Amino acid sequence: MSDHLTTAELLSSLCTVFQVFGERTQDSGHVSYGVQTPGGERLFVKTAGAAHPSPGGTTFAARVAALRRAVTAQLEISHPALIPVQRVYEGAGGIAVIQPWFPGDLLRAPAGRRDHPQEAHARFRALPLSEILVALGQIIDLHVLLARHGWVAGDFYDGCLMYDFAAREIRFMDLECYRRGPYRNEVGRLPGSTRFMAPEEFTRGALIDGRTTVFNLGRMLAICTDRHALPGGLAALITQATAPDPAVRIQSPADLQARWRDAVA
Repeated sequence: MSDHLTTAELLSSLCTVFQVFGERTQDSGHVSYGVQTPGGERLFVKTAGAAHPSPGGTTFAARVAALRRAVTAQLEISHPALIPVQRVYEGAGGIAVIQPWFPGDLLRAPAGRRDHPQEAHARFRALPLSEILVALGQIIDLHVLLARHGWVAGDFYDGCLMYDFAAREIRFMDLECYRRGPYRNEVGRLPGSTRFMAPEEFTRGALIDGRTTVFNLGRMLAICTDRHALPGGLAALITQATAPDPAVRIQSPADLQARWRDAVA
């Protein structure tokens, strides 16, 4: 939907801003807002932020393009773990993507606080293994669907995950670095957290494809279940999913899901 509103005018029209996620929490340069409408509905609004480059050097134009790409992916598919897009405004303020507010906790924590019992990251890892596996199974299923539509993961890490501990529901967000694949890594180190990234995400000229997504998902499984003794089948699955050589890795998200179902049955 096109509009001539600036971001400030858009937010004013939506009424009360109750939370701002700026450069301190989003080093990509995107700026997001929690807003409440006059009718009491809570919404999440993501924008491309200010016109200057982000702390990581991403230009405003690149951030706008990334949001458009994410919207394309989100409008192509529907999945319980993916927060839908309600509206998109493009105008004088760049772009604003409006979604329902999800009342969960972000599972990312600063490096020094990942084991702090008050952090959502640690609280999630401390849940019963069965509850963790149900949630992570949803994320795997989402990526099977994304792969079916040609999307390859990018910048996948625990900062993409939110969990509602009361409702036991998980959501995935931040598809801005997802791309149609396969494609060649043209820059060397791609955006992302080193804890989750596959070797090819550091290697100029390497092929980025569904096996890269498998590695990212495998690291998610390893990190989120590290407080539990795993059955042999699940431990073996994680080992193969995170093999450094893509040729010996599990070859697609669909293959990973099939192995996953056998391992957690």
